[in-house]
Amino acid sequence: MRDPKLAKLSNDPWLAPFMGQIQERADYIRGMEERLTGGQITLDEFANGHEYFGLHFRDGKWVFREWAPNATAIYLIGDFSNWEQLDEYALHYGDGNGVWEIEIPADQIKHLDLYKLKMYWPGGEGERLPAYCRRAVQDPETHIFSAQVWNPPTQYQWKFPNPSKPIGAPLIYESHIGMAQEEAKIGSYKEYKEKILPRIVEMGYNTVQFMGIMEHPYYGSFGYHVSNFFASSSRFGTPMELKELIDACHEAGLAVIMDLVHSHAVKNELEGLSRFDGTHYQYFHDGARGEHDAWDSRCFDYGKPEVLHFLLSNARYWLDEFKFDGYRFDGVTSMLYHHRGLGTAFTDYENYFNGSCDLDAYAYLALSNKLIHQVRPDAITIAEDVSGMPGLGAPETEGGCGFDYRLAMGAPDCWFKLSNDIPDDEWNMSWLYHELTSHRADEQVISYVESHDQALVGGKTFIFELIDKEMYYNMHADAQNLIVDRGMALHKMARLATIGAAGHGYLNFMGNEFGHPEWIDFPREGNGWSYQYARRQWSLRDDPSLKFHFLADFDQELVRVVRDHDIIGLQPPIFRLVNEGDKIIAFEREGLVFVLNFHPSKSFADYPVDVTPGKYRLVLNTDSPAYGGHDLVKGETVYDSFSFNDGEHDRNQINIYIPSRTGFILERIDA
Repeated sequence: MRDPKLAKLSNDPWLAPFMGQIQERADYIRGMEERLTGGQITLDEFANGHEYFGLHFRDGKWVFREWAPNATAIYLIGDFSNWEQLDEYALHYGDGNGVWEIEIPADQIKHLDLYKLKMYWPGGEGERLPAYCRRAVQDPETHIFSAQVWNPPTQYQWKFPNPSKPIGAPLIYESHIGMAQEEAKIGSYKEYKEKILPRIVEMGYNTVQFMGIMEHPYYGSFGYHVSNFFASSSRFGTPMELKELIDACHEAGLAVIMDLVHSHAVKNELEGLSRFDGTHYQYFHDGARGEHDAWDSRCFDYGKPEVLHFLLSNARYWLDEFKFDGYRFDGVTSMLYHHRGLGTAFTDYENYFNGSCDLDAYAYLALSNKLIHQVRPDAITIAEDVSGMPGLGAPETEGGCGFDYRLAMGAPDCWFKLSNDIPDDEWNMSWLYHELTSHRADEQVISYVESHDQALVGGKTFIFELIDKEMYYNMHADAQNLIVDRGMALHKMARLATIGAAGHGYLNFMGNEFGHPEWIDFPREGNGWSYQYARRQWSLRDDPSLKFHFLADFDQELVRVVRDHDIIGLQPPIFRLVNEGDKIIAFEREGLVFVLNFHPSKSFADYPVDVTPGKYRLVLNTDSPAYGGHDLVKGETVYDSFSFNDGEHDRNQINIYIPSRTGFILERIDA
């Protein structure tokens, strides 16, 4: 949820020249909502298209409706018609607004029947899957998808429709159902519940984020080329099994969010929405504006009421039907700008207010957030935006989009640039601290070292960037290797610094907590349809003869300390120290002092660090032998602060021994 104490958008003096445009955005959002609701109904009443369109069993009969304004005839074909076009399954033109419908006796269609639409339009015809279909399955031989009737004799009975306890600041475990297992295959919802969920609970994360839930024809798209927006991916199991997984997560005290892909859609016509009724412009912009060349996909027309009805209903559907607790909105930058954010360096505020903003998309994002929080006031919404658009986290009444959080995408860029491009003794501590702590005063951010993005084909996981080929030869517990020592030390320090300084939440991608090697590459023609890099090698983490468990154990203890002290989201870090020559950063937060020495070779005895008066003890040390370190500092040491005046200020300090490439958390035990 958005903190009501956050600053107003108008408090930013740099936005003063643009307040007129920001007010115009607020007016545009309000105008769009009035256009959709007519001022007669609420937004959540409007966003119920999924209960009207598609196939439903109501009042003892089947009712099917579809919006296809360019169609001249539509037939249901499927198992029930022996896949023949029969007049008894012909839809008739309904309300005159492009809506077609049909009523079918109860005994003619049954649970698990496969079906499609046979659609005709001026000059053409084609088979289509219903836009609102709730399940689509792939033929194992032809690989073609069909819609499937999903109407089990008993509906799922929720035991925990909400998390069993308050979440607080989200500590997110980003994951993918299909690649979660170690075997070279596609994992299932059931396997995730049985094998992966217990690991997440043990690690201490309080929120799980699922990627690739919405149905997508190409597994290698990672779930970002969506075809069927109301269908959970059948390659992982049934809707019932997904509900069981979410119920189990809630029982374990986890919130569950999913990637919501409303930034674009797959080009496929047989499975998706492209040229659905024979036109290119039914759901998408016509011409070049409707094509995303970089993603090879279609771009929605957010100015069309029927499209907004579809997308807003979709945002509501997953909350209602599957009890998801929120969303990470994918590709927000692409939505916000006519140029899709491509080839643009967002170096000053003019870039946000030069006419390039797509006001229809901006208003849609604002209304979607408003809707989500009307339906679920405690829902979590996260924007994936690299541009830094002001207002993304501000309320729509101020001309903002109303997101609860923005991904702090500058932090991983900083970590990877430091580790790849800059010698260790030239790292810029001020830049690093800035990236870890800076954000707009009117928004909340989710911090992270790496997500799935950094490890996709062409990239590597952070540990693999640091260690590279030595990971294959020198990760045995007793191996001595300077490259591995450096990589493991920096892997732990990066996580310590990032979660310690995190503004409002933290994210980690599945497996990276234990230093998962290599990269992510889904089965595709170019790799021989291999699952080698589309899985998680949990056996590496579990093997006590390897070093991976040191990283996992450290991450688990780090998350525990952060949760026990509830440091994220309450107050920002108190800056204590940045020393460029010594490569040391120190900050304080909720009774904890974080000290990190990034110097590659220098250790410091009796190093002075300003603190709140009191006694301190070491509670977490990256150099501990429990985490693969060299045990240069003993954990039982207690540090007494002392007071003095430096000629201008009264100060309190402790003096500590801080070895090179080591990070500490000190806890105040006596004020």
